Parts: sequence; C-alpha cells; structure tokens
Amino acid sequence: MAKLPNLKPREVETVLFRAGFELVRTKGSHRTYYCRVKNCFTTVPFHPGDVSRGTLRAIIRQSEMTVEEFTGYLRKKR
Repeated sequence: MAKLPNLKPREVETVLFRAGFELVRTKGSHRTYYCRVKNCFTTVPFHPGDVSRGTLRAIIRQSEMTVEEFTGYLRKKR
C-alpha cells in the first residue's frame, strides 16, 4: 500500500478540482464535492492543520480513486 503524504485541506481540494470534482455545498467547516463523471460525492473537513491519514484515505475511497491516482493529481501541474 502506498504511503500517503501529509496534506492541508487546501491541497486536498486542489487535487479534487484537478480530478474533475466541483464544490457543491459548505456546511460549517466541511465542504462537499461532486464529480459528474464518476457520480460520487466526497466531504473534506477544513480544520486547522493537516488532514489525518485515515480521513485522507476515506476521501480517496469516496472519490473512487486509488492512492496512486490521487498522488498523481497532486504532482500534476496546471
């Protein structure tokens, strides 16, 4: 299993945007994203500090990506 990097919520949001997700809802400190192609939702907590590894793994699972795909979008430039 690939090792997950420590990411801020903003960085997770950037990866989701690059993967084709769009922001659909904000409630408190949580933002929900939707991908029309994959027809799936995922929620990212916007709390201070890094997103925990367990939460990050859940976000990746909900977005129907592999860890390799997720880190690939992380390295990808605009």
